[in-house]
Amino acid sequence: MWGIGMVLWILWRPFGFSRRLLKLESHSISESKSLIPLAWTSLTQMLLEAPGIFLLGQRKRFSTMPELETHKRDSELFSPPSDVRGMTKLDRTAFKKTVNIPVLKVRKEIVNKLMRSLKRAALQRPGIRRVIEDPEDKESRLIMLDPYKIFTHDSFEKAELSVLEQLNVSPQISTYNLELTYENFKSEEILRAVLPEGQEVTSGFSRVGHIAHLNLRDHQLPFKHLIGQVMIDKNPGITSAVNKINNIDNMYRNFQMEVLSGEQNMMTKVRENNYTYEFDFSKVYWNPRLSTEHSRITELLKPGDVLFDVFAGVGPFAIPVAKKNCTVFANDLNPESHKWLLYNCKLNKVDQKVKVFNLDGKDFLQGPVKEELMQLLGLSKERKPSVHVVMNLPAKAIEFLSAFKWLLDGQPCSSEFLPIVHCYSFSKDANPAEDVRQRAGAMLGISLEACSSVHLVRNVAPNKEMLCITFQIPAAVLYKNQTRNPENHEDPPLKRQRTAEAFSDEKTQIASNT
Repeated sequence: MWGIGMVLWILWRPFGFSRRLLKLESHSISESKSLIPLAWTSLTQMLLEAPGIFLLGQRKRFSTMPELETHKRDSELFSPPSDVRGMTKLDRTAFKKTVNIPVLKVRKEIVNKLMRSLKRAALQRPGIRRVIEDPEDKESRLIMLDPYKIFTHDSFEKAELSVLEQLNVSPQISTYNLELTYENFKSEEILRAVLPEGQEVTSGFSRVGHIAHLNLRDHQLPFKHLIGQVMIDKNPGITSAVNKINNIDNMYRNFQMEVLSGEQNMMTKVRENNYTYEFDFSKVYWNPRLSTEHSRITELLKPGDVLFDVFAGVGPFAIPVAKKNCTVFANDLNPESHKWLLYNCKLNKVDQKVKVFNLDGKDFLQGPVKEELMQLLGLSKERKPSVHVVMNLPAKAIEFLSAFKWLLDGQPCSSEFLPIVHCYSFSKDANPAEDVRQRAGAMLGISLEACSSVHLVRNVAPNKEMLCITFQIPAAVLYKNQTRNPENHEDPPLKRQRTAEAFSDEKTQIASNT
């Protein structure tokens, strides 16, 4: 019969427990079988009371809870000192802290070879060297190990132990007193330590050239200057941090901002999809989160096509499309956007392919767009290009759709050449795609259920989506006097089917035909 000490030794060895942890005494089990259940009951109770141990259901297997232990060690080990809580003016010297780190002593000539095999186990922290000199032995080096993963020599994986053995390195772990400073903490760790406990931490931002654009919550405002400085310190290339202080609710689509830290210069340069844009960020609209959407629309056009960009900004749709050898008519009401649109067209060498306007969106549609459409749609079938209209003003663009009603005179062209509209909108509705369809259809006086697609662009805020509805303008809407003819009130079923199929190659949600 085994002694209980042997049983416990078998159980605790995989977890590296010591006799001190379980506080065991040496006992033996008598030959009486009636004591075995009692022994196991006592053993189970002791293990349940030991930190980090639990029973897995009815299987009675023992395991550790590394995720709980790691979280606990994380909060204790690599958190800044507790006395920085509530700091509103950044004091970098207050973030000094000394921690005990496991280290492995190795001969200096094998360090490089060994580090390739210890990627999992090695410490990775900002600004901390993973290999340091051994203060007691000039011929040796100390490899810093991850304290979340390495506790004893038993914490190494089999492959790691095999390499250590091949290189004649003892797996014995020592400890090293490592001094952490402000430079060694991540931005999120610093802000979590400074802001009131339990409050949301801001560690993300939109990068616009050298500018970090934040959108702080009310509870973060007392710490705004500290947050701005941390963003600059922890993100190479960022020299200015700004916070939006009002919504984009004016006619020029820009917003007021406050410089939280760093330089006041808002003149910036950005690269998006291999194109360069320069502008004054305080006076125009730019959103780096729309990069993918700019590419998506650009890919829909083919060389020779025509694009009307109603709210062009500084050119993120117009310039890439013009580079595809398309003809572009780009408009923006904001004089600053108009100025930088002209500049960026020259900068990207497409100024000969883009005609730039500084008009209200409705005036642009009912003026230059109308004139060009009358010419384009009057061309012979062989020469007609595909025409696209982009309306990226999500707060109000749907309201401008009414400008298409009875815009053109004369005989309607074939439905396959009618303009394709990409109109952006926000929605807080439970069914945002249906909401956008209904509102767009209401402005045109038709139903778009069977001949439109809706693409989710991005989540703007909780319960607020940005979407793009794409559809071909029916002749009954675009041409005058067409609604008086019952035969032309809506396209024939076959034409409606072809119109819907034209969007099937897009990665969008397409309504089923009725």
